[in-house]
Amino acid sequence: MYSYNEFDEAFVRERVAQFSQQVQRRIDGSLTEDEFKPLRLMNGLYLQLHAYMLRVAIPYGTLNSRKMRQLAYIAERWDKGYGHFTTRQNIQFNWPKLPDVPAILTALADVEMHAIQTSGNCVRNVTADHFAGAAADEIADPRPVAELLRQWSTDHPEFQFLPRKFKIAITGSPNDRAVTKSHDIGLRMVRNAAGEPGFEVIVGGGLGRTPMIGKVVRDFLPKADLLPYVEAILSVYNSFGRRDNKYKARIKITVHETGLDQIREMVEARFAEIRPQFSGVDQELLAEIEAAFAPPQFRTAPVDAYDAFYKADPVFRAWADTNLSQHRNDGYAIVTISLKAHGATPGDATAEQMRVMADLAERYGHDELRISHEQNVILPHVHKSDLPAVHAALAQVGLATANVGLISDIIACPGMDYCALATARSIPVAQQIALRFDALKLEHDIGPLKLKISGCINACGHHHVGHIGILGLDRAGVENYQITLGGDGTETAAIGERAGPGFAYDEIVPSIERLVHAYLEHRESREETFLEAYRRLGVAPFKAALYPDEGKQDAA
Repeated sequence: MYSYNEFDEAFVRERVAQFSQQVQRRIDGSLTEDEFKPLRLMNGLYLQLHAYMLRVAIPYGTLNSRKMRQLAYIAERWDKGYGHFTTRQNIQFNWPKLPDVPAILTALADVEMHAIQTSGNCVRNVTADHFAGAAADEIADPRPVAELLRQWSTDHPEFQFLPRKFKIAITGSPNDRAVTKSHDIGLRMVRNAAGEPGFEVIVGGGLGRTPMIGKVVRDFLPKADLLPYVEAILSVYNSFGRRDNKYKARIKITVHETGLDQIREMVEARFAEIRPQFSGVDQELLAEIEAAFAPPQFRTAPVDAYDAFYKADPVFRAWADTNLSQHRNDGYAIVTISLKAHGATPGDATAEQMRVMADLAERYGHDELRISHEQNVILPHVHKSDLPAVHAALAQVGLATANVGLISDIIACPGMDYCALATARSIPVAQQIALRFDALKLEHDIGPLKLKISGCINACGHHHVGHIGILGLDRAGVENYQITLGGDGTETAAIGERAGPGFAYDEIVPSIERLVHAYLEHRESREETFLEAYRRLGVAPFKAALYPDEGKQDAA
């Protein structure tokens, strides 16, 4: 993985010193909260419902054992003993005290981490496929390009005050695990007719109050042209994006109002203008970065012990069936560690759990960990012979839940328990749904199902692209939960359709149960997933299950 050079080190330390002075000026009253707000947001510090919240960047979701242990130390030393992993592949500390923030940022800098550009109208943390560098279906590891984008965008003088925040996602696989079509720019690696790798470039995706699937602005962009092309897109957006209305300031609105063809013309013109200015310097830098992402030295060892353990232990077998994915090396597996134990807060990990994951990465995983946008943690490279030991260690700290990709593997925003913008609770709903289906012992029979929950219209829980999405709203002071169906965040991306009127807080779990039973009743076989059944049948049978009283009224 990438290590800081002298410039990176000096830059981050300088920002820590600068912000430390700003914090002191806020404490002594030299700065008002209004004056302090833009300064703290530039350094990832939010003011939430009950306390400050610090959002720490984990670029493209990659970290090592040293960094994970430092996050555990910060959680214990300056927070309440845990951290919250987010859909942006970041970690949030929900309870830091303002006087302690400079010390936290210093501790982060000690392990080559920071909180820069995790907020503000700038290019946010670049996200990537959490299986990058390990996936069997991958054309190439996208993380060197993600690192190039991170270096280019950090403190870029032209793009620090964009019309609105800007998010970029990248995948090196044809199977999209990075939700690229829901980002301001999505980059999906493809091959042209000659077999050369390049990128499909997608613009104008986004969720929130106006959800849109991104549109392809370039079918194939040579890898060497990527950075100037991305800069051209941002330059056009910076010039033409709306600043009169923050709800219409994202690039998705610019693309929608201007039209894709005209946006493409402006981008191509700007690209032709700035491309010569790069003169290969970016490719020289990329070559240096790629050297830091050389694959591990995979070891060769028999896997007979794994096969025997798999056959003999049903608990291990259930975990292996759900939480392991195919690695590019047949002797290895990709391990997804579920942070969704039934009844737990999705995405939370205690300091003890972080240390165990760090130990496992160091001992069994070539010292690599990844944070997924689905709020889980990945060990991308584990030899199959080590999997029983990994599972046993995870089980000791409550991290061996065999539910990855199932209905209890829920993405949920913090909701009204923490967020000042939320209009409804998310965490308790996620907990109750997970506990209910665990009690019913149905989730393995249900099979793959993406359920996502947001506590407000900003859609931080990605509910629009959930097979089942839940949006919590305030209706005259009462929590009301809308259900959307048929969303998809993969290469076949789709925005979910609203099923009908919302449900009260105490009605939402029974409603989801009726919905799932309708799927089980109508699916053609156990192999047909919820999304496949929905696309085959349409909304009618699911709507009938959600609103049975309407059917009775029609019959009367």
